[in-house]
Amino acid sequence: MIKRQIPNLITLCNLLCGVIAVGLAVSGNSYAAALFICLGIFLDFFDGLTARLLGVSSPLGKELDSLADVVTSGVAPAFILFSLLEHSYNCYGAPWVNYLSFSAFFMPLFAAYRLAKFNLDTRQSHSFLGLPVPSNALLWVGIALTTTGCTFYNSSSVLWPFAETPVFPYCLIILSLVTDVLMVSELPLFSLKFNFKDLSWKTNSVQYIFLIGCAVIIAVLRDWIALSAIILWYIILSAITQRKHAE
Repeated sequence: MIKRQIPNLITLCNLLCGVIAVGLAVSGNSYAAALFICLGIFLDFFDGLTARLLGVSSPLGKELDSLADVVTSGVAPAFILFSLLEHSYNCYGAPWVNYLSFSAFFMPLFAAYRLAKFNLDTRQSHSFLGLPVPSNALLWVGIALTTTGCTFYNSSSVLWPFAETPVFPYCLIILSLVTDVLMVSELPLFSLKFNFKDLSWKTNSVQYIFLIGCAVIIAVLRDWIALSAIILWYIILSAITQRKHAE
């Protein structure tokens, strides 16, 4: 009985991280909130792995995992985005941003729909259709760890000149709406898992190209924004490779 509850306990710790992240984001500490989202996503990876290793996977654990993800990877990043937009408005007074900032709260709605759809979709056992909710959260974590409203923790960031302009909050709003739609879209995304039985380039070419691109992004940016860029690279590479397969 105790062994069966271990994965659920990890999932609840994920949920706790999400709740703490929401509280920190509401108080304006987007940086710390982003760190707790990272911790929650890390735990999210291990609850399923632990359940499989212990042989205690259950429908209850699956549903509990989705509920935790709605908070940690849906509600929490939405509050981070809202906080960033509100800070941008206070700094630059961009017209309508104080109203448009509420569009950030579309994120948990799309995330909840995506997770419910994923639980019922048998086509996504080995790959994904649409942007995974944790991946979307990591995109916003990268932005939050690089910036916090109009104050940067790293003034050498490549975002520094751009985020000093009133255009920046509008770009965040547009990006959030695009990623919201991507979460519930039918866009096929390749699996990050390697075929360890055959590690040749031919069998794992997309995965190798992705890793090479990630290495280049990290080497060039050398900042937390690289995390966001890697998620965008994952989306772009998936779109390109799937189009080639379709042709």
